[in-house]
Amino acid sequence: QVQLVESGGGLVQAGGSLRLSCAASGRAFSSYFLAWFRQAPGKEREFVAAISWSGDHTYYEDSVKGRYTISRENAENTMYLQMNSLKPEDTAVYSCAAAPRPRVPTIATEYHYWGQGAQITVSS
Repeated sequence: QVQLVESGGGLVQAGGSLRLSCAASGRAFSSYFLAWFRQAPGKEREFVAAISWSGDHTYYEDSVKGRYTISRENAENTMYLQMNSLKPEDTAVYSCAAAPRPRVPTIATEYHYWGQGAQITVSS
């Protein structure tokens, strides 16, 4: 198993930047495919970004392409989400997730382990 803990959430003005971190403990971090999902009030959870085991493949939801960057440091058991040019519609609880081998990296049900979530609020 792996335990995930997010940090770095907060309040930022539109156009600003934040970086989320997801620290992992437990079994070999590099054996997990990782992802970020978000859920806004009253909305379904949605895929944000994913990264393969060694970090050589990344995936992004269309609305965050060019603004968000997902990365991982396997030696530090940590994944990151750099968020730039933030918009009010990016406001949500962001959660990191891990799975050994998701069939479809953009689908939440493919992930077995989840963090508790971090609130991101973007003011206009």
